[in-house]
Amino acid sequence: MNDFVSHTREHGGDPSEVEDRFGVPRDGWLDLSTGINPVPYDAGHIPKDVLHRLPTKQDMENLISAARKAYGVPDEAAIVASPGTQALIQLVPSLFEASTVSIVSPTYGEHGPAWEQAGHDVVKVKALGENSPYALVVNPNNPDGRVQSVQSLLQHEGTLVVDEAFVDVMPDLSITPHAGRDNLIVLRSFGKFFGLAGLRLGFAICSPDTAQRLNEKLGPWAVSGPAIWAGTQALNDEDWISQSRKRLTSDTLRLGKILNRAGLKTIGKTDLFTLTESSDAQAISEKLAKAGILVRAFKDHPTWLRFGLPGDEAGWARLEAAL
Repeated sequence: MNDFVSHTREHGGDPSEVEDRFGVPRDGWLDLSTGINPVPYDAGHIPKDVLHRLPTKQDMENLISAARKAYGVPDEAAIVASPGTQALIQLVPSLFEASTVSIVSPTYGEHGPAWEQAGHDVVKVKALGENSPYALVVNPNNPDGRVQSVQSLLQHEGTLVVDEAFVDVMPDLSITPHAGRDNLIVLRSFGKFFGLAGLRLGFAICSPDTAQRLNEKLGPWAVSGPAIWAGTQALNDEDWISQSRKRLTSDTLRLGKILNRAGLKTIGKTDLFTLTESSDAQAISEKLAKAGILVRAFKDHPTWLRFGLPGDEAGWARLEAAL
């Protein structure tokens, strides 16, 4: 008997769920179902002592310093490191008394349930309008790449949580330089842009008071030594960051042309994924899966398919041939 109980909400990045159905072994898939950089940062060999000892205060200070510089975090704002932004998504709603939260939707499916579990009433809205006590925006949005201007977000008078999981490819869109005020919490994902999602590293950028409360909930040594070590290296590597942004932009243009030639209409994108629409979306998804290519389908939007980027020429050729 398998004792592992799967998460009930759908996510990309797990071909094991369709291996048996399509007869493709785990190492035979071209997984385009996530928005993770397919060319990851090369963190090199993890030193033995990093694996052996607990992370030190200095280790964490080095990571926070690197994040502050890379993300443009002002001095008055605090930074909380966590084992992935998912941990923060689940913790942040518990910081506030139960009330109403407006979530700009459709968006990443974990936000709403996290606020509901903390006792809040969730109202799904198409855009930030009338100010509510709490509001949440994913910017740029997942899965459609929709963007909100920094100025429009700053006009919100209630407490605002901005999930910037994909903003590394659109840095001018980030509200992070305005962080530090009591009513703003910014979530930053490390793993997507750097292609190291398995490290589980994320950040909350917020006021010092909010940071203290989050750190108390996370407890000591919440982030592993290897994640701190690799994250510090990657965030300090300005050349790699710049070159990766250029490559991702070029690859996204290439992907768009391939998808359009196949009759898939682009309806949203970032430089880490492209959302398409087609009346034949289900059939195309099945056809790709039979060829060992996994893309992201949506039960609530059956005409949508989201494509991540192939990581090498073999992957590009395989996708084009299958389509």
